[in-house]
Amino acid sequence: MLPDRESRRAAAYENAPLEDLLTVILRQWKRPLAAHQLQFTDAGAAQMAAAIVRREPDPRLPALSTALQSLVAESEALLAGWNLTFAQSLDAEMSAIPDWESTAEFLETAERKTNAELRISTGAALLVAIGEKAYAPFLAALVERGVIDLDSAIARRVLLFASGVDSNNSDWLEAVKQWYTK
Repeated sequence: MLPDRESRRAAAYENAPLEDLLTVILRQWKRPLAAHQLQFTDAGAAQMAAAIVRREPDPRLPALSTALQSLVAESEALLAGWNLTFAQSLDAEMSAIPDWESTAEFLETAERKTNAELRISTGAALLVAIGEKAYAPFLAALVERGVIDLDSAIARRVLLFASGVDSNNSDWLEAVKQWYTK
């Protein structure tokens, strides 16, 4: 049996250069970051990603960190308004989310929930990659679900990169947790 498309894409992300993954994520954040006065081109995203992976200074990284922290907090607040943490939201059925009755309201609420989860996961990935290990628990939550998808593949890659834990370590996630709780 062939693996499903999502699993194949997740496997591709497991093998893609981390710099390329971070470039794609940064490009996805261009519009929200522009609202925080952080504007860059696709080439600029690639330059920032390269600096992150090489652990080189880039004058835009402090502003990136500040903006991402704010945007992740906004998404956390949205989920908290439904009495959900990020980890809870990942598995929450829409029936657990209040305040929608019509199909249009359902779709709008589902989109807001999904966008909040995506912003938290990708924002945390960038933040952890640039050294903000306080956001690592978000990535660990993605991995711990046991779902093999793009988000968990990126989370795993970034956690291993940032922590320096060997990917061949059979207990790598526990080692990563020790790293981020120090």
